Amino acid sequence: MAYINVEIEGNSSHHCLQGITLLELLNEVSFKNSGKVVAAYVDGEIMDLASSLENTSKVEFLTFDDPEGAKVYWHTSSHVLAHAVKRLYPAARLGIGPAIENGFYYDFEFPNAISANDLENIEAEMQKVIDEDIPLEKFIMERDEAEVYFREKGEKFKLELIAELPPEEEVTCYREGEFIDLCRGPHLPSTGYVKAYKLTGLAGAYWRGSEINPMLQRIYGVSFPEKKRLKKHLQLLEEAKKRDHRKLARELDLFSLHQEAPGCPFFHPNGMIIWHELEHFWREEHKKAGYQEIRTPLLLDCDLWKRSGHWEHYQENMYFSNLDEKDYAIKPMNCPGAMLIYLSQMRSYRDFPLRIAELGQVHRHELSGTLHGLMRVRSFTQDDAHLFMLPEQVEEEVGGIIDMIDRFYSVFGFDYKIELSTRPEKSMGSIEEWDKAVSILKTVLENRNLDFMISEGEGAFYGPKIDFHLRDCLGRTWQCGTIQLDFQMPEKFDLTYVGSDGEEHRPVIIHRVIYGAMERFLALLIEHFAGAFPTWLAPVQVMVLPLTDNQHSHALELKERLFNEGFRVEADLRSENLGKKIRDAQLQKIPYMLVVGEKEVESGRVAVRHRNEGDIGQVDKEDFINRLHTEINFRQLPDKMCS
Repeated sequence: MAYINVEIEGNSSHHCLQGITLLELLNEVSFKNSGKVVAAYVDGEIMDLASSLENTSKVEFLTFDDPEGAKVYWHTSSHVLAHAVKRLYPAARLGIGPAIENGFYYDFEFPNAISANDLENIEAEMQKVIDEDIPLEKFIMERDEAEVYFREKGEKFKLELIAELPPEEEVTCYREGEFIDLCRGPHLPSTGYVKAYKLTGLAGAYWRGSEINPMLQRIYGVSFPEKKRLKKHLQLLEEAKKRDHRKLARELDLFSLHQEAPGCPFFHPNGMIIWHELEHFWREEHKKAGYQEIRTPLLLDCDLWKRSGHWEHYQENMYFSNLDEKDYAIKPMNCPGAMLIYLSQMRSYRDFPLRIAELGQVHRHELSGTLHGLMRVRSFTQDDAHLFMLPEQVEEEVGGIIDMIDRFYSVFGFDYKIELSTRPEKSMGSIEEWDKAVSILKTVLENRNLDFMISEGEGAFYGPKIDFHLRDCLGRTWQCGTIQLDFQMPEKFDLTYVGSDGEEHRPVIIHRVIYGAMERFLALLIEHFAGAFPTWLAPVQVMVLPLTDNQHSHALELKERLFNEGFRVEADLRSENLGKKIRDAQLQKIPYMLVVGEKEVESGRVAVRHRNEGDIGQVDKEDFINRLHTEINFRQLPDKMCS
């Protein structure tokens, strides 16, 4: 019998039999969360607990609380769902069933469409599958055998996936009792590991997100190791429904979407007020930080995109046009335009660091099935910046951007997680250049004592990046800001500067965004604040409410005074009672209501009502104006953002 040494994270080396499974290893060693382990990293690769160890390895056990562990848990839950559906609807055809950010889904083609009322029966059948505690067993099928099997089962979508596998790639499947699915895994050891679950929705979804493909039905679900965690999550889902930015946008008249321009939002006056405030803040901060603003065209010669590398790496996401017998592309990114501006004149080392920023509109082809309000669109505005610098300036510039990002996010009340992404499989440049760039970013983060996780292979095709994942008031995370270090574009565009030695050298480039996509950031803000924006962002900051017609003239005088002070103010002169006017202002989430009655006319004071605090009472007019100026000028956050 042969033995191997296994290094277990958090433990000393363990001497064990060759061929031991990860589950057997877990039972042999002392691991504080052994009962919660769902999968493991083996030498950096995530694997089932049923996997065996043949060589000396480094093992890191994963629980549901690890992001990759949760994905394994949810992916298995999607298989339990598919198993239950096939028992209840044998003629249903299987699509795909991945783990997603907060749960899972599975796509099906049913002979007759099901309704939300059918989800309860499917949940009951899932419970039977779970109670049977069926092992999930990975096995390899020969390609011909797999094609015969899935053809006999009528699984046309699985056959399509098999046909697209590279010739050298194995066809991996998982057996779950009588249910077999095409899948790479990894999975939980058995269905009994799934403890608490809920099917949360039913929606239409084109196969693979394209409108030219059949429409399937997508069943969404979520699962947890404990019922109390499921209960808490479902409560958050209910709150998230109330905060859905599409719903609130209709109620607050912020933007609309139209089939005449799918994925391209139409912003209404109220939405544009918020947009301009975000722009004003952005410009203010960038001016302080020494940035210069530029603007570049939407339509650029295709040769430019070939030169930049986007043609090879991003062509399927681009829109094209032919003008005067020449091919052009609508820009999906702002980078090449910034490169041309750099090239417009000779640069010296004395010009560096050169920081140029652009609020640039871009267009990317997203599949129709993936479009979602402002969160996933085809036309959007990026708050891009490109920084050109000497190699020795990189660490300081990256640090300055991190400080700037932190200032931005603190204004909106966001905390965040940081992720460092390394070289993807499809990339430009040498491994040595990539290693150098990754090392620089890692050093900056470590020197600032910032916690970060490493995401292997998730960098941009031209360089590694630092991503900032915002956490909203419901605990959800959203990737927004990014810092990308680039040694490739200077080569692609032959960028040079004259150094102190009088010779030409290559600059280093940093690409970065803070909001990310303006549209998506606005959607995030709508949901984060539940539409009750801080006063500085609110489309209407003050509503003046006269008690009767007798106070109309005074209300209009007050409105004019506040308007002249620079506030966004309206007066409700409708012949409605005060209660109705207050309710309507509350529904519009207006921060302040000023009630004007006979007492206020005589005293020259204002009766102030705040959307969160309720009645504040009578306040001197000048004191109120000063309070409002302070709240807006300092961009103060509301005391209460989450219910």
